[in-house]
Amino acid sequence: MEESLGIADSTAGILLIYTAIFFIAILFRYFVAAGIFYYYYYVKNFRKFDERRLSKRLAKKKQLQKEIIWSIKSSAIFALVGAGTYWLWLKGHTAVYLDLDRFGYWYLPLSLLIILLIHETYYYWVHRWMHHPKIFRIVHKVHHDSRIPTPWTAFSFHPWESLIEAVILPLILIFLPVNIYVLGFYLLIMTVSSVVNHLDIEIYPLWFQKSKFGKLFIGATHHHHHHTEYMTNYGLYFTFWDKWMATESRKMES
Repeated sequence: MEESLGIADSTAGILLIYTAIFFIAILFRYFVAAGIFYYYYYVKNFRKFDERRLSKRLAKKKQLQKEIIWSIKSSAIFALVGAGTYWLWLKGHTAVYLDLDRFGYWYLPLSLLIILLIHETYYYWVHRWMHHPKIFRIVHKVHHDSRIPTPWTAFSFHPWESLIEAVILPLILIFLPVNIYVLGFYLLIMTVSSVVNHLDIEIYPLWFQKSKFGKLFIGATHHHHHHTEYMTNYGLYFTFWDKWMATESRKMES
């Protein structure tokens, strides 16, 4: 009995250390990504991109402060899930692998695409569910308090939403073989994409937005309409679910 308690205490201590390390790494990633985009578009080149700003007014400093506070809380949730996933990997309970040759180099981009599509599907339907009036007030309202998105909005979630958003990745990694480098690249895509989509400045050129290829992807304009209309544009990376389910804003047609 005492031995079992000792093992449990040891495991809890290790998980706590892992969580602290992940928290520092995730928070650093958030501040670097959001900070770079905020400095470049809102400080250094404010006048240059003024005409490409999607909202008629700027977010107040009080909103930015709240976003950062919520993002720190979100980072703690992400860190806890990340630490748990890392512990599962150490115990051999995930499909994450190190050897690039294990499934062939052709599988690396394919596995990335599979993760993106699974995550997209999960997020679209969960996001729609979070907009149910009873769920919205408890889970999703914090994010929509940022009516004017900013780079700092990227991680600004209620803890319940942070947990809901974080849980899908370890579930994928338990079943889908993913190389550690692909996983790292995917985490980078997640962060940068979230910052870009909440930038409230469209950075993609018009020709790309109007092209068939460009219309497959979500950018600041697409997500800006979600924050203003609430009941449209639920996607994360791609627009196909919104198109299939007729939830894409009509403003995207103009």
